Amino acid sequence: MARSPKSLVLTLAVLAIALLMSAGAAQAHRTSVVGPGQSIQAAVDAANPGDTILVFGTHRENVAIQTDGLTVRGAGAVILPPATPAVHACFDPTAVAEAVHGICVIGDVDFVTGEVSRYVEGVSVAGFAIRDFVGSGVAAVAARDTAVERNVLRDNTDAGVAKLEALLAVNVSSALATRLRANRISGSRFGVTLAAASGGVIVANSLRENCVGAALLGPADGFRLFANDIGRNRRACAPDAELPPLSGIGVALVGATDNLIAANRITGNVPTGDTAFSGGVVLIEGSAGNLVRGNLVLRNDPDLFWDETGAGNVFRHNVCRTSAPAAVCG
Repeated sequence: MARSPKSLVLTLAVLAIALLMSAGAAQAHRTSVVGPGQSIQAAVDAANPGDTILVFGTHRENVAIQTDGLTVRGAGAVILPPATPAVHACFDPTAVAEAVHGICVIGDVDFVTGEVSRYVEGVSVAGFAIRDFVGSGVAAVAARDTAVERNVLRDNTDAGVAKLEALLAVNVSSALATRLRANRISGSRFGVTLAAASGGVIVANSLRENCVGAALLGPADGFRLFANDIGRNRRACAPDAELPPLSGIGVALVGATDNLIAANRITGNVPTGDTAFSGGVVLIEGSAGNLVRGNLVLRNDPDLFWDETGAGNVFRHNVCRTSAPAAVCG
């Protein structure tokens, strides 16, 4: 039976709407490619929420990401410090002791008061080799649900403290629900730091040959560190205006609360220079409610250290030999 003109018009209208919706969805999730000699920052600035940016080749850039839902993925991509850093939300050349970071995921934050007016959400950074930055290889500031995965971060050393964060290989500050997975991090003052941050997962990372493997700085709470290889963090970092001398520290909890440190291999973290403290796992300055469970903690100096401030810390089923106090390793 033939369709009426009204029915045909209705069918065509439905098809047109479906095509428009499909085109809109495709446009909302574009994939762009950045090759050698092209700008990662330009691609980031042109991206829409939900887009993916694929990066190839070597780039000398400091990149700031402020777009929600953006995936920035390297394929054999290397990021090195630029001769002249780009000025953006994560780098202000007029600030005293300002440092340059490789990739910075940053929301809207007042660096004087620390007030966050907008979190950048759902950003993923994966597959890069980032090295030789004076600041952080990767920083997440005023960010929520950030994923940093399968990156190789090497020799990103600090030159003081800028803004809210210490300058580290991977720095997470004023952030929520951060995921760090399968990164290899070496040659920095701190491998990973979590400062004024809450509720994330640090899993299957290699944190080696830093001064400190991982630092949770209060208020840092609700993190789960498990199945990481945290070894031979023996570099000696001299003191500066903000930090004491540091060396030989696997995991440091400083005023941090309600975190889980479990099923990690934490070995060979022995100081090679002056240090304010040392140990495989160190809890100090009122760290409370933390559970250290089921870790292999051996050949550190000592394996476990707790200054006996802060309540509710539990040490259970760890393989260790030395501790202070002695009962912690019992």
